[in-house]
Amino acid sequence: MKTPLYGSLMLDVQGTWLTAEDRQILRQPQVAGLILFARNIEDPRQVRELCAAIRAVRPDLLLAVDQEGGRVQRLRQGFVRLPAMRALADNDNAEYLAEQCGWLMATEVLAVGLDLSFAPVLDLDHQRSAVVGSRSFEGNPELASKLAGAFIRGMAAAGMAATGKHFPGHGWAEADSHVAIPVDERSLEQIRACDLLPFQRLSQQLAAVMPAHVIYPQVDSQPAGFSRRWLQDILRGELGFAGVIFSDDLSMAGAHVVGDAASRIEAALAAGCDMGLVCNDRGAAELALSALQRLQVQPPKGLARMRGQGFATTEYRQQPRWLTAVAALRAAQLID
Repeated sequence: MKTPLYGSLMLDVQGTWLTAEDRQILRQPQVAGLILFARNIEDPRQVRELCAAIRAVRPDLLLAVDQEGGRVQRLRQGFVRLPAMRALADNDNAEYLAEQCGWLMATEVLAVGLDLSFAPVLDLDHQRSAVVGSRSFEGNPELASKLAGAFIRGMAAAGMAATGKHFPGHGWAEADSHVAIPVDERSLEQIRACDLLPFQRLSQQLAAVMPAHVIYPQVDSQPAGFSRRWLQDILRGELGFAGVIFSDDLSMAGAHVVGDAASRIEAALAAGCDMGLVCNDRGAAELALSALQRLQVQPPKGLARMRGQGFATTEYRQQPRWLTAVAALRAAQLID
């Protein structure tokens, strides 16, 4: 008897409102999530209306966004412009500020009807990777773990589950996986002693992990997101991680090493991903969806833990914690 394949698809939509075509694809049971990009966002009210429209079609969908702070911040107009995480480490009260950033980010994202932001970044800043750079908390794995742990505490207090990325660390590979296939030539022992530490330290606080589209040839010939060695043996086995595994966007150049979108989604799920992201290419998303339908994939377990648990209110700016957090970040000259 063939072993069933578990998994699902997260995709995107083109505009600030749903089309008939969007509604049709969102109704497919293999689609379990939707991610918003800057093109889908105008202001808080419009995002709330879009999320309500999506939930009217599929109440169970996970709704996500990338709202890390710094240059990776999709929600802008009407939202706090959070600093890049690397700016926090230079402050004496860096852990406290990281926790406030996590709470502010999660509160604003939840208040517009989204479930999660793919955060925090656990990559280390080796001053080699331009795509990581200031998105990283630090280059020192111990300090990065402490600051990311504080950020996660803030997220949890607001009601959002945390996703650590990009396992086992994208900070050493110089190429940008959006446009190339990065390679990290270090040994497993070198990676274990450094970049893997934040994931190891925080494995019990993370509800989800997103692997890197990076090849670590001394460990496996496949990028981490397509590697059973990384996802099953190391992440699940050695680190004891029991949460959700999201692929990074399978439309990125770093994923093309395994073939077309159908091959990519199948390879990601076979390696151990619970949900594959296929973004910015509706044709590829439809190809991936057809593959999941053909393979008769079963729904993955554990996705419900990623649903937002926070406030439904839009009056969060009146809360004492909001005022305290904003004042602390202003005093540190991290926000306007």
